Amino acid sequence: MSRMVMCRKLKQELEGLAFAPFPGPVGQQIFETVSKDAWQQWLKEQTMIINENRLNVMDPQAQKFLAEQREKFLDNLDYERAKGWVPEKT
Repeated sequence: MSRMVMCRKLKQELEGLAFAPFPGPVGQQIFETVSKDAWQQWLKEQTMIINENRLNVMDPQAQKFLAEQREKFLDNLDYERAKGWVPEKT
């Protein structure tokens, strides 16, 4: 049976991640509060942000920027979207 979490992004109980996405307390917090679906949404969004802004993910400033955007995204706050971004119609 899958591990369930109350997802802070999607506001419902959903399947959790299989493991923390990275080491340390932030990775553990994501493991405990973010669903697999929400994390996949973030990875897609993160890829667009990196590509559109031509970020070097080895640059500490770029890492800090992505961490800030990740937290905003997961908390349903306004974050820096890729330029030209238009929300999908549901």
